[in-house]
Amino acid sequence: MPRLFSGIEIPAAVARRLTLVRAGLNGARWIDPENYHVTLRFLGDVDGTTARDFAHGLGDIAAPPFELRLNMLGSFGGRKPRAIFASIAPCNALESLQRAHERAARAAGLPPEPRNYTPHVTVARLRGTSSESVATYLERQGGFSSEPFEVTRFVLFSSRASVGGGPYVVEAAYPLAV
Repeated sequence: MPRLFSGIEIPAAVARRLTLVRAGLNGARWIDPENYHVTLRFLGDVDGTTARDFAHGLGDIAAPPFELRLNMLGSFGGRKPRAIFASIAPCNALESLQRAHERAARAAGLPPEPRNYTPHVTVARLRGTSSESVATYLERQGGFSSEPFEVTRFVLFSSRASVGGGPYVVEAAYPLAV
């Protein structure tokens, strides 16, 4: 059974900018830049029929290219932080694309995603890092942001079950067109 998710790749220049924040936090396992992405819909381990149906549904999505920008660093987990991420500046086109991916997942027989969509790029996974250390790290990083970048496609990724995710393999790419 493949472990699948759909997402947007992060351009090399933006990934290089993100690597500049990869220091100064004990307990962080930094994500390799080639694995940076924005998840649109996580499927998890699915059977071949579900994978095929989801991939087919992605092929039916029509959307124009759009711009994204990373606009700040944050953490997930509250008092027990588990990840550092770069958030995505609000973008109606991204929200619309994500809803289309959710519809494709539902059409493939998957249950609705129970969590609210929070677009982000995971920069590090944390283990045993205190919330105080994370707060200090985030304060030191200041107002991280990236230049806008154009999104011209989305992809279907597969991954092996592993600690921290990755490596990710692009199984199919779907161009965005006007």
